Amino acid sequence: MNNRRKLVIALGASALTAPLTSVAQQPAKFRSIGLLSSFSSSEAAPWHEAFLRGLRDLGWDAGKNINIEYRYAEGRSDRLPDLAADLVRLKVDVIVASITPDVQAAKKATLTIPIVMASGDPVAIGLVKSLAQPGGNVTGLSTMTFELGGKRLELLKEILPKLSRAAVLWNPDDQFSSLQWKEIQLPAQKLGIQLHSLEVRNSNHIDSAFDYANKMHAGALVIVPNSVFVTNLKRIAALATKNSLPSIFHLREFVVAGGLMAYGPDRADMFRRAATYVDKILKGAKPAALPIEQPTKFELFINGKTAKVLGLTIPQSLLVMADKVIQ
Repeated sequence: MNNRRKLVIALGASALTAPLTSVAQQPAKFRSIGLLSSFSSSEAAPWHEAFLRGLRDLGWDAGKNINIEYRYAEGRSDRLPDLAADLVRLKVDVIVASITPDVQAAKKATLTIPIVMASGDPVAIGLVKSLAQPGGNVTGLSTMTFELGGKRLELLKEILPKLSRAAVLWNPDDQFSSLQWKEIQLPAQKLGIQLHSLEVRNSNHIDSAFDYANKMHAGALVIVPNSVFVTNLKRIAALATKNSLPSIFHLREFVVAGGLMAYGPDRADMFRRAATYVDKILKGAKPAALPIEQPTKFELFINGKTAKVLGLTIPQSLLVMADKVIQ
């Protein structure tokens, strides 16, 4: 074989092998996750940290093989549509939504990008067909919020056996909040508690809501889950104590801020579990085929200091049941 022929063969072989070598050396494609939240970054931090830990346990690490796009509405639900649309424009691989309004905004923005919800009741508001077969592009976790509203009334009744009037903070502009206000009526009736509606659309209505609660001689305060109340936790907790209103919410952070009690799903655990949905979707699973799960961990937090200020004695049965009592 002459030298010219050897050179042609060598060049041909290198042309065939070079693209293969180039492809093999390319880094793995980064996947993109959008985190959409009604809250501020500081309020959502504990939950998002749990989510990131869940991803790391499954082999996904921010900065190495995934990119996280954070979008916070800072308690303003009117910002959610634009934030969701922004994530869609970025063509993220999956959107993780914190609560029901976030899921609704994301669902309106896209019918194709998978949406994983960390909490809410998607069946009640028509986002999915059923928990077992969600269909469409939404899946994740449901928080059983309607059932928990009655449970919170029961806890108040244990501390206040003679409780006959309770004020309820809720947001009529939020479909989910409105449904919860309706659902809490029956358990209140069974417990012999008359409910007084405190409609709060934004933070400007909070002070007047407490004024009305006093006029109605409410003996306790129930706070329906809503982003307006989460972003005003400390303020509401302080006003409840100032107005001698034993209060209950769904987040442990409320008790840490000075509220009397909190009962609800462990949010950090739910965000950690949301990571398993993202993992499955990034590996090819379709959200329509992933059944929606319910909470497995619930927590009861009680503020003993606030109880003393209010002149209340917490029953031993609740102290034993509580995950934490702040003294």
